[in-house]
Amino acid sequence: MKYKLGMQTVEAVYDNSGTQNPLIEALPECTGPEQFEKFIRCCPPPPQACQDISMAERRQGLALLPTVFVPLPYMYYVYDSLYRMLTSSYHTLTSRERVTKINALFLSGGSVAGYGAQAQSGALLGTPGLGKTSTLRRCLNLMPQVISHEKYLGKAFYCKQVLWLHVECPSDASQKTMAYNIVRALDMAVGSNHLDYLLRARSGSVSSVSTYIKTLCVTYNVGLLVVDEIQNVVATAQRTNRIKPLIRFLTELTNDTCTAVYFTGTTLAEAVFQSEEYLRRRTRGPRLLPFKPDGAYREFLGALWPYQYTPEQAVLTDRLANQIYDYSGGIPAYISKILEEAQAQALMRGAGRIDRKMIAAAADYLAIQPPKELGTGTFLSDFQAASGGPTESPEGHSALQEAEEDNPEDTGPVKRLYAVPRGRKAAERDERDLLVAFKIGALRELLLSQDMVEEVVLC
Repeated sequence: MKYKLGMQTVEAVYDNSGTQNPLIEALPECTGPEQFEKFIRCCPPPPQACQDISMAERRQGLALLPTVFVPLPYMYYVYDSLYRMLTSSYHTLTSRERVTKINALFLSGGSVAGYGAQAQSGALLGTPGLGKTSTLRRCLNLMPQVISHEKYLGKAFYCKQVLWLHVECPSDASQKTMAYNIVRALDMAVGSNHLDYLLRARSGSVSSVSTYIKTLCVTYNVGLLVVDEIQNVVATAQRTNRIKPLIRFLTELTNDTCTAVYFTGTTLAEAVFQSEEYLRRRTRGPRLLPFKPDGAYREFLGALWPYQYTPEQAVLTDRLANQIYDYSGGIPAYISKILEEAQAQALMRGAGRIDRKMIAAAADYLAIQPPKELGTGTFLSDFQAASGGPTESPEGHSALQEAEEDNPEDTGPVKRLYAVPRGRKAAERDERDLLVAFKIGALRELLLSQDMVEEVVLC
C-alpha cells in the first residue's frame, strides 16, 4: 500500500501515472473487496470456556460485545462510492485550473487532459441502527485525511491536500453552525485555528462566512465533505423552513469549490430530498432497509452467536433465531443489543445459558420497537459480495438449523423457516365448508341440507 493505515497525515507519494496532476497522483489506492473486509472487521476471539471464570470477568467480557463489527456486503459499495466521489473532485474544472498553474511553473505549460464541470454528490439513507455512521468512519479511516506536499517533479511544492472532512449536521439547520462545524473539522485535520478567527468576527454575515469557508476548501484542496445525521434538520425545517437555505449552502459549496458532498442519515430526510429536482439529482444513492428473515440475517446472527459469556453455550436454533428477528426487526444494532442483554439477564437470574425466556426479558427491558413500516429501499439481504457471487453460508449452518434445545417446549416443529412466508398454510376446503358455500352462493342450501337452520314460512 502507498500509505500506512491509521495515519491521519502523510507525506505525498506520487504514482507517476502521467496525469500531470499531483492531487491525483498522490491519492491512495482503492482497496479491494477482500482487503476492505479484512481492514474493517473487528471480531476479537470469542470466549472458549466460561465455566471457571468469575461473574466480574463474565460481565467484563460481555461489555466487549458492542465492539464486535461484522462487515456486510453493502459496506464496500459505500466505500467504492466515497472513493469515486473523492477522485472526481480532483478531476473537476476548479482543480484543473489550479493544477494548470502548477504545470505552468513545473512543466512549461503542460496541460491536463479532461475535466468535469462539478464534483459528484450523493446520499446514504436508511433505517436507524444499520451501522451507517460506523461504516462511514471505517471507510474514511482507510484513507489518510491529509496529504502534505513538499516537492513535485524535483521542485518545491508546498501544499496540503485534505482528502475528507466528516461533520455532523446541526439540529438547528443553521448555515453558520454548519460553517463552524466544517471549520472545526478542518482545524482538527490540519492543526490550524481558523475557527477562532470566525468566532472573533461575530459581526460577519452568513454570506461572508460562506465565502470564507469556500476559500478554505480551495486553499486546502478539500476533496470530500461527509455530512452525517442529515435528518436532524427535518423537525426544524417543519417549523422554520430553514432546511433549504442549508442545503443550498452545501450545494453552492460543491459548485464553487468542486468539493464532493455526501449526505447520510435516516429515511426522515427522504421527504426533503424529494421536494426539489436538484436535490433528487444530488442525493442519489442507496436507501437501506433491515435484514430479511433469510440466510443473510442468519449469517450475521451466527457471527455474533459465539460471543456468549454465560456458563453454558446456547445452540442457535431456528426458534431462537426467529424470536430474535421478531423482536429486532432485522436491525443489526437491535440484534447485538438483544444478544448482550439476554446474557446479562441470564447472569443476574443465575441461569446457565440464554433461552427464549431470557431473550423475551431482554427485549422487554430494552423496550425495543422496530419500525412497522419501512418504506422503499434495498434490504441488507439483497446486497451481494463485491466479487459478484452470492453470500456464502457459514460452515455448520445446516447443522445449527437442525439443532434442538433441551427445553421440552421447543421440541415441536418450527413452522417459520427462512425465505418462506410466515404463517400457517391454508387448509384445503371442500364444498361443505361454510366459506366455500358462501362464496359460490350455496350457503342456504348447505345449511338446510345439514339441518343447521330451520326454514320458517310466514303467512
